[in-house]
Amino acid sequence: MLSVRSFLTTQVAALTFCVGSFSSVQAQVSPPAAAPDTLHKFENPTAVSAPTPKPWYKGKLFKATIVPAVLVGYGISTINGNGFYSSYDARNDIRRHFPNFHTRVDDALIFAPYLELGAVALAGVESRNDRLNTLLIIGKAEGFMLLTVFGLKSITGVTRPDASDNQSFPSGHTAQAFLAASIVHAELRDKSQWYGVGAYGIATSVAALRMLNNKHWESDVFAGAGLGILSAHLAYLSHRNRWGRKPRLLEGTSFSPMYNQGATGLTFTWRPVR
Repeated sequence: MLSVRSFLTTQVAALTFCVGSFSSVQAQVSPPAAAPDTLHKFENPTAVSAPTPKPWYKGKLFKATIVPAVLVGYGISTINGNGFYSSYDARNDIRRHFPNFHTRVDDALIFAPYLELGAVALAGVESRNDRLNTLLIIGKAEGFMLLTVFGLKSITGVTRPDASDNQSFPSGHTAQAFLAASIVHAELRDKSQWYGVGAYGIATSVAALRMLNNKHWESDVFAGAGLGILSAHLAYLSHRNRWGRKPRLLEGTSFSPMYNQGATGLTFTWRPVR
C-alpha cells in the first residue's frame, strides 16, 4: 500500500515539473507584444465609416436647376416659329383677341412679392431667415439675375414684338417677378404654401401682361421666369452666413437713442470682434 502511494506521489511531482518546465519554455519562446500604433489614432477615432458621396443627380445644385432648365429650354424651343405652339402663334392669338390692350400695371407688379414679404414680416410672421440675411440673399439674387438677363439681351439682340428695340430676350420684368416670388416661397413655405402660391400668381400675371402689351414673345417670358427662379436658388446655395445670426462684421454693433442739451439723435457703437 505504501509503495503504491509513493509511486503516485512520484508521478504527480514529475507531471508538475514537466508542466512548469513547458510554461517557462513557452514564455521564453513567445515574441514580445507589439507597441501600440499611435500614428493613425486620430484618423477615425470613433470607427465610423466615411459618408458615401451622393450621386450628382441627387445634389442640391442639380435639384435647384431642374425647373429653371425646363422653363428656359421650353422658351428657347418656341423662338420665332419653332415648337408645337410657337412665339409667332402666341402673338397672333393675343393680337386677335386683345388688339388694343395696353397697361402699365406690369411695371409695378414686378416688386409686389417683396411687398408681400414685408407685409407678412410686419404682421409678426417669422420667415426662414432673419431680416439681415434675407436682405443679403435678395441682393445676391438680384445681382445674378441682372448680370444674366442683361448679358443675354446684349448677346442675342432679339427684336421686340412691337419693334421698339432689340432687347427682347429674355424678359427682365418676368425674371424680376419670379425671382421675388421664389424668395417669398423659400422664406415662408414652412409657415404656409399659400404665400408662395400668391407670389407666383403675381409673377405669372406679369409674364402674361408683358405678352398682352406686345413687349415680349412667349420665348422671352418663359426664359425670364426660369432665370429669375435660378438666380434665387443660386443665392441661397451660395449663402454662407449662419441662419439667424448677423454677419461677423456686424456682431459688435449696437444702436441706442441719445439726448443732449435739447437735441435728440441715435448713437452707433461698433466693437471689433476676434
